[in-house]
Amino acid sequence: MKRCIVGVRQLDRPPQQGGEVPSIWFPSLASLAAVLSDDNRRLLHLIHNKQPKSLTELAELSGRKVPNLSRTLKTMANYGLVSLQRNVRDVQPTALATEFLVVLD
Repeated sequence: MKRCIVGVRQLDRPPQQGGEVPSIWFPSLASLAAVLSDDNRRLLHLIHNKQPKSLTELAELSGRKVPNLSRTLKTMANYGLVSLQRNVRDVQPTALATEFLVVLD
């Protein structure tokens, strides 16, 4: 699994040049902390290791409810951390990153 470089974009500054340039930007440190919380990082590892075929299967593996997972995974998909592949009747999650390097000014 590839390492993902994430950063916090301050609206009054242009994105940094050179060095470790983030591929995913968060609007604030609080949003970064919420999306990459301990529970959500465990969820990404669970998805990567068990490769569930549906949200229902992931709910059983994680002990979380499907609506909660769906909200969390949609947020993560918006940041490019997971892929949600719609099959005939199910949605299959795929973790795109499980390791993170956080770049701060």
